[in-house]
Amino acid sequence: MDGQKDDSGKDRWELVPWSALRQIVAAITYGARKYSADNWKRVEPARYRAALMRHVSASFSGERVDAESGLPHLAHAGACLLFILWHEAEGEENGR
Repeated sequence: MDGQKDDSGKDRWELVPWSALRQIVAAITYGARKYSADNWKRVEPARYRAALMRHVSASFSGERVDAESGLPHLAHAGACLLFILWHEAEGEENGR
């Protein structure tokens, strides 16, 4: 093929580790079943910072899998990070 596409400087989505991202999506899906689909948007970010640290601490202490969900603690931590990032972006957009 000899076509051209100027995509230099654009986000490199092909670099995303999809198998790891699937685990985070599984944790988000678990939370949606337990609470409701967008419940996380109505929870204060400080709660997710605390949950992030609990999941990271558990994982780094050798407890790889969350007993309640059966999913990796780091998948839950990844979900927490996404929620925190979203809350921060929403706060900036709304002047908070």
